[in-house]
Amino acid sequence: MLAQLTIRNFALIDNVTLEFHRGFNVLTGETGAGKSILIDAITAALGERTGAELVRVGANRASVEAVFEVEDSPFATVQEWAEDGLLILGREISASGRSSFRINGRMCTAATVRQVAGDLIDIHGQHDHQSLLHPDRHVEFLDAWAGSEIAAHRRRAQELYSELRTTRRELEALLKGERERAQQLDLFRFQLEELEAAKLEPGEEEELQADRIRLANAEKLYAAGSAAKETLGEAEVSALDLLSAAAREVDAVAALDERAGAIRELLETAVTAAQEAASELRAYLEEIEFNPERLEQVQDRLDLYRRLKRKYGDTAEEILAYRDQLAKDLDTLSHSEERRAELEARFERLAVQVDEETAALYAVRRAAAEAFETEIARHLADLNMARTRFAVQLEAPAPAAAAWEKGLPAILGRAEFMISANPGEPLRPLARIASGGEMSRVMLALKTAMAGSHPVALIFDEIDVGVGGKTAEALGAKMAELSRSNQVLCVTHLPQIACMAGRHLEVRKDVVGDRTVVDVTPLEGETRVGELARMLGGSEATAVQHARELLASAAP
Repeated sequence: MLAQLTIRNFALIDNVTLEFHRGFNVLTGETGAGKSILIDAITAALGERTGAELVRVGANRASVEAVFEVEDSPFATVQEWAEDGLLILGREISASGRSSFRINGRMCTAATVRQVAGDLIDIHGQHDHQSLLHPDRHVEFLDAWAGSEIAAHRRRAQELYSELRTTRRELEALLKGERERAQQLDLFRFQLEELEAAKLEPGEEEELQADRIRLANAEKLYAAGSAAKETLGEAEVSALDLLSAAAREVDAVAALDERAGAIRELLETAVTAAQEAASELRAYLEEIEFNPERLEQVQDRLDLYRRLKRKYGDTAEEILAYRDQLAKDLDTLSHSEERRAELEARFERLAVQVDEETAALYAVRRAAAEAFETEIARHLADLNMARTRFAVQLEAPAPAAAAWEKGLPAILGRAEFMISANPGEPLRPLARIASGGEMSRVMLALKTAMAGSHPVALIFDEIDVGVGGKTAEALGAKMAELSRSNQVLCVTHLPQIACMAGRHLEVRKDVVGDRTVVDVTPLEGETRVGELARMLGGSEATAVQHARELLASAAP
């Protein structure tokens, strides 16, 4: 429930704090006293659009803070934000028109505030009967009133429909892409054939590069190798001869001085190494290949690598990975017919399941509609509309396979509230009722019937326009009844309604100094009698007596 409302520098309000009771609260006051400003302040706290014009002249900013007691709220969104059973919506509006929002002190967006506020409070004005005038919403009201059984069928049907729609869209995408898929198949097959024919191997390119260098420089390699071999052992005075002569000389020295033994060993090792090098050079020269055809083959293979790298990857490993993925993609595309058959079978199966669920939903809804009609008729009778006929016109759910594109409402089926306010007149859609007073009573009857299914605070902003006499008394009594399950705040000009409230607040507009100020005062005892007398009009004594009688008759 809305427990407290604090308003600062908002329009004509300087600083006001209002406290509300759990049951029936009324706001009264002279025409133009500022009651609409209070409703504007509440809607501002709920995240609705406002502008800089609502910031009090001379102030830098306006602020509104609404405190809700939410311990008994069944809504998960509310409980997620609540702290210690409280939820505080705060809004500041700067003189430039920019707003900031907080929930329990935490900054948030206007969208978040509106989402949370939807489970806290519902505001109805004399010209704003909101969703009750929209036939598309009537089935939601009926289903919410019907309770858990219909909610379970509805939830299951929604889940199945979601799967059905996803399956159908995937199937249509598959069918739509037949030509594109055929083109992809041709491309993938060509690419895969090209890559498989290439028979690339990891590390092959590096080996080819080395082969190309050797083949291209065969003459240089042979010439250098031959010169080295001749220098080592085939020249008239070869390196091997000189090393051997040096070794013999040092061997003679070592016979006289053992310290030369180490040098002798080094020279012997050098002689042996030179002999081995000469042998390796002979073998190396024999392996040098003078083969222009082989060089051309290697070059062609390297050119193939370059072409494939431009198309498929920077390295042989990347190209091979692309080939493997290509094979998988080709397999998937090649089996699209199987996927199509699978999706078509799944769609048909889901369509049958949706139809079964919506048929069960419709059966429960028909029974609920009859009970709902009876309850609304009872509430209308309480509101002096006993001869009014109210009916729920049901539209059966559409077959899912044929109507899936029409959306969830068509799949779930629709309902529209019909009414005949005068005997002998046919039933007509609720939205075509001409009388504002009749519309107010029908709306109140519906809200009373649905109170238990949507336990939020209800604000009625002058919905009593065009109502008087016994009908006004009936409206007040019905609001009092509604306040047993939902907190009710009502802005009214009718004393027959105001006397029913447990909490009565008077809105006044005064001039303080040179400024106009709106203030709100709780009324009790004689001050409340005086306000009711003012609302009644007539001579003072008669009005006061009548006010006392109204309060006495309204007392529980």
